[in-house]
Amino acid sequence: MISIGVVTRGKYGRRLIENIESNSDFNVSSIELPESLPDFIEDPKEFIKCLNPDKKVLSSDLIIAYTLHPDLTPEIVRLAGENCARAVIIAGGMSRAGGRQELDELSGKYNMHIEAHEICCEIGECRDDIVDRFISFFGMPEVKIIVKNGIVSKVSVIRGAPCGSTQHMAKGLIGKTIEDAPAYAGLLVQQYPCRAVRGTRGGIHKAAQLHKKAVEKALSEVNDERNSI
Repeated sequence: MISIGVVTRGKYGRRLIENIESNSDFNVSSIELPESLPDFIEDPKEFIKCLNPDKKVLSSDLIIAYTLHPDLTPEIVRLAGENCARAVIIAGGMSRAGGRQELDELSGKYNMHIEAHEICCEIGECRDDIVDRFISFFGMPEVKIIVKNGIVSKVSVIRGAPCGSTQHMAKGLIGKTIEDAPAYAGLLVQQYPCRAVRGTRGGIHKAAQLHKKAVEKALSEVNDERNSI
């Protein structure tokens, strides 16, 4: 079992905490940043110091940071390194993560794996023990589907999006035909109150595509099993 520290900001990160607690035995704790932040923070170190974050949270095996601010994210990563965290996942993509060079330097200094993702349902295996243990439960969606007479009768979530959208999709696919299921998968994820960016080719649309592909893969395996009988 690994410990997970979540840095939340406003609504971001809260649903991940609920999903981790409901669908794994990981120990999870959190600290909260103000929802409203200045566009530019001149002294991130002093700013975070004034918030007095719980160092126990930042000493977790894995830190998932919803800082969503390019000035504050590197400082959170630095504190995670100082407190012996072993890996950091930054939500929101590189545009909100700070500079790549600075993050690489922090990774080397503290021997700490760091990765940034636009959406957390694209997290995959990376050969880092801590992150790979996390994605045995959460990350790029993977499901197993049982079909009866061409109708989806059961969907088991092998690995779900950290936000919980995969479980929502799984419930909604029951009763759908195998022909309609992949398209419905994408639609259900977009209808879920996912907080990924909308109106771009990435964000929520990428999340929908990942779930559609997961369902297509699961259905192809059902066909393979049926054809092998």
